[in-house]
Amino acid sequence: MGFGQIIGEYQLGRTIGEGTFSKVKLGVNSKNGQKVAIKVLDKHMILEKNLKNQVKREIRTMKLLHHPNIVRIHEVIGTKTKIYIVMEYVSGGQLLDRMSYGDKLNECEARKLFQQLIDALDYCHNKGVYHRDLKPENLLLDNKGNLKVSDFGLSALQKRNDVLTTRCGSPCYVAPELLLNKAYDGASVDVWSCGVVLFELLAGYLPFNDQNLMNLYAKIWKAEYKCPPWFTLSQRKLIAKILQPRPVKRITIPDIIEDEWFQTDYKPASEYDFDQNINLDDVDVAFNSIEENITEPTISKSSSFINAFQLIAMSDDLDLSGLFEEQDEKKQKTRLGSKHTINETIEKIEAAATDVRLSVEKMNNFKIKMQPKPTMTRCSRSYSYLSAQVIEVAPTDCVVEISKSIGDLRVYNKFCESLSNLLKQKPGVPSESQDSVDPCARKKQDAGCYEDPKSEDSKLLRGYKSA
Repeated sequence: MGFGQIIGEYQLGRTIGEGTFSKVKLGVNSKNGQKVAIKVLDKHMILEKNLKNQVKREIRTMKLLHHPNIVRIHEVIGTKTKIYIVMEYVSGGQLLDRMSYGDKLNECEARKLFQQLIDALDYCHNKGVYHRDLKPENLLLDNKGNLKVSDFGLSALQKRNDVLTTRCGSPCYVAPELLLNKAYDGASVDVWSCGVVLFELLAGYLPFNDQNLMNLYAKIWKAEYKCPPWFTLSQRKLIAKILQPRPVKRITIPDIIEDEWFQTDYKPASEYDFDQNINLDDVDVAFNSIEENITEPTISKSSSFINAFQLIAMSDDLDLSGLFEEQDEKKQKTRLGSKHTINETIEKIEAAATDVRLSVEKMNNFKIKMQPKPTMTRCSRSYSYLSAQVIEVAPTDCVVEISKSIGDLRVYNKFCESLSNLLKQKPGVPSESQDSVDPCARKKQDAGCYEDPKSEDSKLLRGYKSA
């Protein structure tokens, strides 16, 4: 296959893609034979074009996103002159290539790809990530025809009730509100781009297209498009709701998911086993490295850490909670001290999880994963995902480290508060969840929480550069 240059554990092969500042090469992991895609960037070019922060943001964002329909980044390797981004290899190429084989996709195939795109965006938006450059060039297909979202170079993190201001995207897919010099909502912008992609999948051409950029923007501003005669009524209605020029009236992702046409043969993406120990340190290392074939050192956990705390815990009057009861707002991790045995501490965790309606799954090494209990309503798609690991530092002293990967911060805060209160109980006192104390009150609370909320020219323009 012609593999030659070796970077870390990977052998580089032929070029499978090329961008303005990068090349994508096929690679193979020499340890397990796994194929990967390796994006090669020129470090000096990145610094010269002042793209360092943009590239770092893209890498960090993609490493935090773990979804079946989003391309994964495995690691980042830096040399004196290059940055190597090792990514999941998606063998089917761009969706744009698939669309170029025929005039349009059949309804079933188009709907499946659109469902997977919306699933991926629903997940991203729940994590506060907004892509802002959705188009067929940035959507890949695997060997089974499943969609994978890639290229988060123009993505943004948006806090709840916050707005964005940066103008970016690709002209044919850009939302009308981005044409104004005003703040906008990232979710609504992504929804509009999804509508353009859906139209293109079903029609075989773009809804808004003009060689003159100002004419193109005028059509977008007025939502001036015409559906082909083969569009069904349900397709027309959904596209009209998505390509609504006023963002406040535009349909949202939860409502798209509930749409009758969307729901046909809909199979929601199954959740991955989320990695709670995502490493972002290699991003900075890659940009700061000056040596070839740099290898990030592995820091082993020394047993002296536990021994030190065993010595501290020998004092019966010493309360460890002040040392451990702290929260890292940025990483959303909390550590709590427990004056209980490890089994009693695990019981407290299970009781706290029950209080906030989380199901519990015990893993190895005294690690517990928690996620929402399944319900029949749309509200269950909150993607709350917590984990707790118990470290025994002495027979009656433990440390509980709680991590939140995704989901509603309120659930995370309530769980931490409940567990903290339970851990303050005297050892030997059985844990009682709120469900067991007052089931009637819990039933009323649940009822409140789960109420239902209400041509050639096109080929030339389709490749508009992101701005």
